[in-house]
Amino acid sequence: MKKNNAVLLSAPYLVWMVVFTLIPLGVVAYYALTDPSTGAFSLGNLANLGMYLPVLWQSIVYSLVSACICLVLGYPVAYFIAHCGPFAQKFLYMLVMLPMCMSFLLRTLAWVGLLQDTGIINTLLGKIGIGPLTLIRTPGAVILGMVYNYLPYMILPLYATIVKIDPRLIEAAEDLGCNGVQVFSRVVLPLSVPGILSGMTMVFVPSVSTFYISQKLGGTDTVLIGDVIERQFKQGNNPNLGAALSLVLMLLVLVCTSILNRFGGDQEEGGVVV
Repeated sequence: MKKNNAVLLSAPYLVWMVVFTLIPLGVVAYYALTDPSTGAFSLGNLANLGMYLPVLWQSIVYSLVSACICLVLGYPVAYFIAHCGPFAQKFLYMLVMLPMCMSFLLRTLAWVGLLQDTGIINTLLGKIGIGPLTLIRTPGAVILGMVYNYLPYMILPLYATIVKIDPRLIEAAEDLGCNGVQVFSRVVLPLSVPGILSGMTMVFVPSVSTFYISQKLGGTDTVLIGDVIERQFKQGNNPNLGAALSLVLMLLVLVCTSILNRFGGDQEEGGVVV
């Protein structure tokens, strides 16, 4: 009886997964593995992916750099929020979530207004005799857009992990003679590894597949794999090649996620070395 109830309760979720996950993935795989002219099974689309390996590599590098910057910026913020009082935690948590309530497109366009040659930053720099500087259409601008848009995805899992650390472990480390740096490096940091891995994954996955940020903040030398996929569907009139690129990107994301989960699996309870 209980088993039947569990099946019934999970039925809406299973239907949702089939309709909105498995079927779309099947459509992508079908287009990726078929010839665009005949519709027959073919590996020709995958064979044409070699010319896009530099773009894929650039996307991976940008995403990893963005994830590392988000970690450096987000860890102190999450640590500070986790050690505030209950009311302050809720207020600061809301501030972190607030930008996510605004449209992703508007947030990116706001940086266009700030960084463009006649934008706010260059205007202010010009008044003090500096510039105009080339702030937009650069790799730095693309990475800045990624960091700004995906930083909350790093802060939230880090906060959720750090706030659950038992304060008695910190007290025990201090009683054993550890100073502040040792407490952090031997207790807090190892226990927050699951949050770090989760945050890195949540930033890397959307960053490696983004295309709007690179289009608005980047130049001709900052084309990412998401841009190539969009062009194949919209401009190149070759959805089969776009589907093949999407399939490879999806497999890359799954591999990276599996690796991060594998290394984070043994750290679920944290590893404390005093």
